[in-house]
Amino acid sequence: MEIEKRYYTIGEVAKKFEVSTSLIRFWESQFDIIKPRKNKNGVRQYTKEDLEILGTIYHLVKEKGYTLSGAQEILKNGNGVSNTVEIIRSLEKVKAFLLELRSKVASKTPQEDD
Repeated sequence: MEIEKRYYTIGEVAKKFEVSTSLIRFWESQFDIIKPRKNKNGVRQYTKEDLEILGTIYHLVKEKGYTLSGAQEILKNGNGVSNTVEIIRSLEKVKAFLLELRSKVASKTPQEDD
């Protein structure tokens, strides 16, 4: 069983999305909805909710090609974007599983009936 962390560092967040820490800081400056807390040393601490928001921003900007202002507008209006992103991620996992399964089935040689 994996124990879920309460807070994530900016480095962990950047690694999760395969982007630079400077991009995470830039998105933070552009999207008011991202508000990581900072510890006494000023180190950003991102919550699971922050990760979900960043995941939505990543999806809109990096995967769908939205401009920052376009992504901001979508996030402002809601439009169920978070649920849509979650559904897309789940479907991508199912697709990967099915492709792997198809590959395994195709690699088996058919047995002849006696």
